[in-house]
Amino acid sequence: MAIYKKNINNIFYIFITSHLLIWTLIPTFTNHNLPLDTIEALAWGSNLDWGFNKHPPMSAFLPEIIYFIFGPQDWAYYLLSQICIVVSFFVVFKLAEDFFDNKIYCLLSVLLLEGIYFYNFTTPEFNVNVCLIPFWSLSVFYLWRGIKNNKILDWLLLGLFAGLGFISKYLFVYLGLAIDVLLIYMIYTKRLNFKCLVSFAPFIIILLPHIIWLTDNDYVTITYGLLRTGSEEASILNHIKHPTIFLAKQVGILLPFLLMIFVLVKKFKININLNDEKLLFVLSINLIPIFFIFLTSFTMGVKIRTMWMTPFYISFGLLFVYILKSEINFEKMTAFTSVFLALFLLSPILYSYISITQTDKRTDFGGKKLAEQAKLFYETEGKDLGKIEYIKGNEWIAGNISYHLPERPKWIYSSNEVQLCNKDMKCLTYK
Repeated sequence: MAIYKKNINNIFYIFITSHLLIWTLIPTFTNHNLPLDTIEALAWGSNLDWGFNKHPPMSAFLPEIIYFIFGPQDWAYYLLSQICIVVSFFVVFKLAEDFFDNKIYCLLSVLLLEGIYFYNFTTPEFNVNVCLIPFWSLSVFYLWRGIKNNKILDWLLLGLFAGLGFISKYLFVYLGLAIDVLLIYMIYTKRLNFKCLVSFAPFIIILLPHIIWLTDNDYVTITYGLLRTGSEEASILNHIKHPTIFLAKQVGILLPFLLMIFVLVKKFKININLNDEKLLFVLSINLIPIFFIFLTSFTMGVKIRTMWMTPFYISFGLLFVYILKSEINFEKMTAFTSVFLALFLLSPILYSYISITQTDKRTDFGGKKLAEQAKLFYETEGKDLGKIEYIKGNEWIAGNISYHLPERPKWIYSSNEVQLCNKDMKCLTYK
C-alpha cells in the first residue's frame, strides 16, 4: 500500500480518530470499574484545592470538568485520557510541519509513537502522567515557535503551558531544564535576545497558588515524590543498580518503536551537524530530559519508576525521522504499514484479553455496589443526619463511594476507616 501517495492529512485524522475511538470503547466495555489513579483524581476533584497529598492539582482539575459535564459515566474518563493523547499527536504533527517539506515525514513522526506502549496500552488510566503529556508537547511546540519567530505571544504561550505542565506533575522540571539549557545556549550564541524571558510571567502566575499551598502544607507532595523513589534506602550500590535498571527498561520499552524504525530505513546512518538549528532543537528536547533523569538516579541512587517516563518520548518519532530522513526507504512502506497495523491492533486486543480474563484487578472492583451499600447503611443508621456531604477515607474506597453516589460527597483523606458525614461533620463509621 503506497501510503505516501495518499492524502496525508486524511490519513492522519483517520488515525487519531481511530485511536481515540478504540481506546475509549475498549476499556468502557471490558472494565467494570475505573482504574485506581482515575478514581483517585476524581476523589481529589470532589474537594478541589491547589494541591493534594500526592500530586499538584491539574490531574484533578481536568476530571472535575468532565464530571461537571458528564457525571459518573466511566466512558467519559477514558475519553479524557484519549483527548490528552490525540491532542499531543496533533501537536507533534503540527510541529513536524515546520521540520519537513513532505508531510509523509510528519505522519511517520506520529505513527511511530504507536510503537511506545505509553501512548496506547497504558492510556485508559487517566493519571498525572497522561495529564502531563499534552502540556509537555505544547511546551515543546511553543518553545520551537518562540525560537523560530521570537514573538511575544509564542513566549507567553510557552510559559502558560509550562506552568500547566508543572502543576500536572513535578517531573515537568526535566523538560524545564532542557528548555533552560537550550535558551541559555541560544542567548549566548546571540541566536535569541532576552525577549524569551517574558515566558516566566505566566509560568510564575500559574505556579504561585500551588507554591502557597505547598508552604501551607509542609511540602507534602515533594515528600511523597521522594519516598516513591526509594531515597530512604541509602546504599552505594543503588548509584549503579538503579540507573542500570533504568537504562535497561528504556531499551525494552523502545524495542517495538525501534523495530518500526528498522523496517522503515535502509540503514542506520546518522549525520550530526550542530549548526543545524532544527537538529539541535530535537536533540535537546528529547535527550536532555532523559540525561537529567538518568543523572538524578546516578547521583542520588534513586529508582526511576517506568511510568514516570510517559511524556519523555512524545517527540521521539520526530527526532528519529529527522535524523534518519535521508535513509527512509519508501519502497519498504508496505512492510512498515504491516508492522504498524500489527502493533496498532495487538495492543487493544491484548488489553481486552487481560481485562476480560483476569478478574482480580482494580478495574473489576464493585465500586457502584459498594456505594449503594454505604448509602443504605447511612440512611438506616443516620436517619436524622440529613444528606451525606463528606466522606473520609483513602482515595480508593472512599473515592469509589463518592464517585458513584448521586450526591457525590466531598472526599477528605483519612488513613482510618471510612466515615460518612453530614454538613456539620457528624459522621458514621462505615465498615
